[in-house]
Amino acid sequence: MLGKDVVLYSTAIPLSNVELVEAQRCGIPVRHRSGILASLCAVRHAIGVAGTHGKTTTTALIAHIMGIAGQSPSSLIGAEVVGAGIGAQFGTSEYFVVEADESDGTLDVLPLSSIVLTNVDIDHLDYFATFEAIQECFVEAASVATHHVVLNSDDPGSSPVITALQGNSRVVTFGTKAGSTFRIENERSSDLGVAFELVHGSDRALVASQLRGHHNVMNIAAAIALSVSVGVSLDTAVGAVATFPGVMRRFTERGTFNGALLIDDYAHLPAEIEATLLGARSHPALRGKLIAVFQPNRYHRIATMADTYRDCFTTADIVVITDVYASGTPKIEGVTGELVVQAITQAHPRATVVWAPSRTDTVSAVKSVISTGDVCVSMGCGDIETFPDDLTGGVL
Repeated sequence: MLGKDVVLYSTAIPLSNVELVEAQRCGIPVRHRSGILASLCAVRHAIGVAGTHGKTTTTALIAHIMGIAGQSPSSLIGAEVVGAGIGAQFGTSEYFVVEADESDGTLDVLPLSSIVLTNVDIDHLDYFATFEAIQECFVEAASVATHHVVLNSDDPGSSPVITALQGNSRVVTFGTKAGSTFRIENERSSDLGVAFELVHGSDRALVASQLRGHHNVMNIAAAIALSVSVGVSLDTAVGAVATFPGVMRRFTERGTFNGALLIDDYAHLPAEIEATLLGARSHPALRGKLIAVFQPNRYHRIATMADTYRDCFTTADIVVITDVYASGTPKIEGVTGELVVQAITQAHPRATVVWAPSRTDTVSAVKSVISTGDVCVSMGCGDIETFPDDLTGGVL
């Protein structure tokens, strides 16, 4: 620790961490990540991307569009951009595009100039007592933003935010509904990705992207709406979207096994899982079975939300559920991935669902059913990321 000016830590790091303890013993200042982010936001035009789903992709899209437009933003993204090997950059302009996470209160302390709210869904009930408390958090964040506010007109969870800011000239909306400031029309998918028309005032643009799924159409529309709000032309934004490569662990193709395509995704909430599997169902490589492998995340989430996973796997032909990945949270007696299995099978008795608690069990379960023309999508925000390697010859 000698020679260090400051030690930063995130909520994922316990205060008992040996490096934090040593830093404090040596008298080195220890700062939470949220405080540092707040300091950076305070001296820039901070564009915060908030919401339950889609934050990372939307943040990366905005940074990409603004970069192509010559606005040279700084950015801090929650994953690596495909091909770049980084998830952050320092730009020369006043703009700072940041993923604004609500899960630990970070969103509450960021002085945002502009905000994009992708959607609002139930999550983080270990931090928020109720869904209404989650919504109120986003109402407050949107209300205090000093410049642009971009809201999802299709999302029921965002309704209280839209109502609270009704009539505010800083607000623009995106979605398929009539009256949306940026309106999505004629959405379609192809072997190459998604395409749709985006209507803004008297302008109409054809948007094409290599990303897949309706959820990414919404992410793209949100990113374009913000970019246009800060001065990027619609044509420039649309052109930039066509060259956006995506971010890691967001529908990332990870090779093949036994003639089947392997896809890795960060999806860990029901709406994300459903959206990811719908995207996989339309993938041109799928000529056989769609296999879903899911690693539940955090004991408190599964203890309080296991039943909400009952319907999100219906697109898959075979579902494999692993045990819970703790993500640094304390274990709760009796809470395992089997609660998710029970929720699915009770709602869908004819579904093919396999309980595979260990990694060895998971690999064996998939190997026993996977064949040529299948697509296997492994999902979760834990070490399930390495699962495709287990199939293709990585360390098991």
